[in-house]
Amino acid sequence: MPKTQAAVLQAAGREVAISNPDKVMFPAAGHTKLDLAKYYLVVAEGALRGIAGRPVVLKRYVNGADQEPFFQKRAPEQHPDWIQTVELSFPSGRTAREVVVRDAAQLLWTVNLGCIDLNPHPVRADDLEHPDELRIDLDPGPGVGWDDVRRVAIVVRDVLEGSGLRGWPKTSGSRGIHVNVRIERRWSFEQVRRAALALAREVERRAPERATSKWWKEERHGVFIDYNQNAKDRTVASAWSVRPTADARVSMPLHWDEVAACDPAAFTLVTAPGRFAERGDASSGIDDAVGSLDKLLELSAMQEEAGLGDAPWPPHYKKQTGEPPRVQPSRRRTGLADRDSSISPAPRATNTGKGAGRRQSKYPLITVAKAEHKEEALAGLERWKARHPEAAAQLHVDDVLVDAMRGRYTTWTRIRLNLRNVPEDQRPAEEPPDPDYDPWAGLQPPGTS
Repeated sequence: MPKTQAAVLQAAGREVAISNPDKVMFPAAGHTKLDLAKYYLVVAEGALRGIAGRPVVLKRYVNGADQEPFFQKRAPEQHPDWIQTVELSFPSGRTAREVVVRDAAQLLWTVNLGCIDLNPHPVRADDLEHPDELRIDLDPGPGVGWDDVRRVAIVVRDVLEGSGLRGWPKTSGSRGIHVNVRIERRWSFEQVRRAALALAREVERRAPERATSKWWKEERHGVFIDYNQNAKDRTVASAWSVRPTADARVSMPLHWDEVAACDPAAFTLVTAPGRFAERGDASSGIDDAVGSLDKLLELSAMQEEAGLGDAPWPPHYKKQTGEPPRVQPSRRRTGLADRDSSISPAPRATNTGKGAGRRQSKYPLITVAKAEHKEEALAGLERWKARHPEAAAQLHVDDVLVDAMRGRYTTWTRIRLNLRNVPEDQRPAEEPPDPDYDPWAGLQPPGTS
């Protein structure tokens, strides 16, 4: 079969070739690679507001949105001379030259590589150590509805305003909400993360039934405020990004008065250009609203004085001074204090039999599969169900937690089960995960020699 001729789009005074333009990127909706490129060309003004001048991680869906992507930090060796790059250093000690997008032509070039959503760092290329953006990621847990998400978002807005900051909300393109805040470039990644943690804990204090700052999923409820999205080397899909959902949903900037009533599913690759043409970009003023983290850092200091120190970091980061143990609360031995109990600690075990003295989870969670590919993890889940049919029959839909985990270069899949609906005397004991994939195998931990 002859190779499909490339399509050529005009952008920023350049001709950008879109290879294999008829390739279907969204099988359920039928959208092609050319459809995706044309979308970004139409909304380029808004999309560039979130990524221009920033290093970008290339999250490439070379086989379409329904297949697993791979993360490419390093710019391809063969790239046009009009593609800019900058060298970043990472917590692992490694470095990489990443792509810096500044105009619509460079944006389309990344789309041609198979990038569906845009994942910029919170720094500008001319100062890689001082973020200019605080990122608040509201991540609803299983069974948590949109009403809770938008209510938590309003509390976030109020906390920010009380700290002298303006937040700019957008749908995540899935089930959550992101709030971005432009900040002065004078704080380190560690300080920005600490400010995000302080905000998360304050939101949790104001809305304890709906919001949580707890890192361990077994301790969470409602909407998780992911403060670790502000750690160095973390990226979040930017505004106007198309997300890899079946309906090609868009991460849509909103005005605050739209948050309560909007339907995130209404914003897609098809509908978003019309909104952009009619209303423009709801976050168009974000670069003129640069604020200070001083009040949030003062709040952080007050929380620390009250006994709330650091909270867990992502697992591949070097152990931080003052960080609590990187062990699930349910697996900690007696004597390891929970130094991040921003509401209340989980109850201690009181039995004297096997497992006595171990910290108990709020929910009975077990891990059944850890796999490089989602299909392998789901197969492991089915094997667990076959071994434990009575327990499996009592699981509810939201008791099965399928997590896309970020590894070194690609995502991997973990499946856990919440046995809350299985009577205690019928709960199977936790077994070694099947399969038991280790994404960090062979990688020397940071800070070791």
